[in-house]
Amino acid sequence: MAKPKTPLLAADCVVLDASGRVLLVRRKHPPFKGHYALPGGFVEIGETVEDAARRELMEETGVKAGRLQLVGIYSDPKRDPRGHICSAAFLTRIARARPTAGDDAAAAQWIADWRKAELAFDHARILADASRMANPAPASRRHTLKHKRAARTRQGE
Repeated sequence: MAKPKTPLLAADCVVLDASGRVLLVRRKHPPFKGHYALPGGFVEIGETVEDAARRELMEETGVKAGRLQLVGIYSDPKRDPRGHICSAAFLTRIARARPTAGDDAAAAQWIADWRKAELAFDHARILADASRMANPAPASRRHTLKHKRAARTRQGE
């Protein structure tokens, strides 16, 4: 039986420090050469997505991941100009680390405001999702939002 043609699989890692800064790399190679990106890359045969995220983080920045928390699966066929590549994105928190660029990263650095950075792929979306996970709305705000959504739902009936 022929193997099915399927998307490639990657893993990305959102790393936050105690100050809330995010660890980004500058891409050394196309696509998006020179843009900031999350540390990440392709999953190797026999490797879990979690192990791939840890390996890529270490290879590209010299930083060891802490506990990984799944941010999401990003599977838009147009997220990468090289082809259909799905990414499992993880969040980890690091108290303190001094990153050093390695592997295919031109630079690795802590960025205080990632929203101002020119980001590769769909990494702004991944960072926004991770930021919501890392800084959830206060309980009173969640309660208010829940009731507003319920009211809108009832009005739409």
